[in-house]
Amino acid sequence: MTSTSGRSPISADEALAALQRDEWGRLLSLLVARTRRLDLVEDALAEAFARAAERWPVEGVPESPMGWLYTTAHRLVIGRLRSEAVAGRKAPLLAVRADWSPPTEPGDDLPDERLHLILLCCHPALAPESRSALALRLVIGTPTDEIARLFLVPTPTMAARITRGKQKIVAAGIPLGAPVADELVARLDEVCRTIYLAFTAGYTPGTGPDLLRADLAGEAVHLAAVLAHVCPDAAQVRALRALLLLQHSRRDARVADGRLVTLDEQDRSLWHRDEIATGLAVLDTVDAADGYAEQLRLEARIAAEHCRAASPDDTDWSAIAARYGRLEELTGSPIVGLNRAVAVAEADGARAGLAVLAVLDESLRRHHRYAAVCGELAARAGDTALAVASYEAAIERCENEVELEHLRRRLAEQRLDDVP
Repeated sequence: MTSTSGRSPISADEALAALQRDEWGRLLSLLVARTRRLDLVEDALAEAFARAAERWPVEGVPESPMGWLYTTAHRLVIGRLRSEAVAGRKAPLLAVRADWSPPTEPGDDLPDERLHLILLCCHPALAPESRSALALRLVIGTPTDEIARLFLVPTPTMAARITRGKQKIVAAGIPLGAPVADELVARLDEVCRTIYLAFTAGYTPGTGPDLLRADLAGEAVHLAAVLAHVCPDAAQVRALRALLLLQHSRRDARVADGRLVTLDEQDRSLWHRDEIATGLAVLDTVDAADGYAEQLRLEARIAAEHCRAASPDDTDWSAIAARYGRLEELTGSPIVGLNRAVAVAEADGARAGLAVLAVLDESLRRHHRYAAVCGELAARAGDTALAVASYEAAIERCENEVELEHLRRRLAEQRLDDVP
């Protein structure tokens, strides 16, 4: 272990976890800018982290851990390039803008250099289904199976999309570098969508021991703030920032003693009121719009209804259900439909919510949260058999340990209620 002056010692595992979380995108962006070999950099950086995991527990965390990882990954890329030269193979290089100087320090050109990489991944020449997924993989380091879960597709399908996206960037000569104003505006929807997906991956992770990865969600909130600094007048950017602030403000109340705490049971004194105030103020500047900006505005207004309510009983569920209905019309999203079913149940009763669930897209029924919601609404409606079957299905499909424990408790409660 090692430490810097005035700080507690930090273990190698803790240091690597923090670097993976906070610096993956920055390191990848700097390496891509310097080497122009997108096909080699990701593997080299992963190998650098693997070597650090072997050496740092023995040798100690270096004085400049980010510098160690960067240097190790860069040497690995150079080694591969030399091997290719010996073999007579020359792979195509990533294009860069002629008038652009690659960032060498955080803060060059764009306030956060990860935005360079997000903008590269969100280029309109890439297939729409690949853009945000590729950015999540490269910039945030989100595992491919997690990205597949976010997009409701099988993992092999998502892996193929990401591979095609990386190949297209190089083959089509899509340049890395700060885009000119018109190009930036044209890509804003995809950039916002990517940041929102990154937030979702942290706020509701589908696998692992944590219900909430506040660190990852917080990084997305930071990127939204950076984007708002770059594009302060864009409606979708302001709506995104408001939405993420309002959602993230409730993070400390969502888990207690390792257990999931439902919205109606949360201790609202733990909500971050300063973030809520900022989010509401930003939201007040966003008027009704078109396209993705309107989708984000509607979601932010839904979040605002929750944040303004002093208690669960004060929540205007009818307004929330109506906004989810409008959002479903705009997006056709099955997940939005699932959320609408919950809101309708709160406003009009559990059986009304079950009626909404019954007509949702078949693809959603493979998702554990569909079964979980069905179980909850069936329990409220007094249909114990459906509740038990639904909770059993949700448990079979769920891979998040905190959610699993919550579902098992609810199933046990239903079985107890069913005992004569």
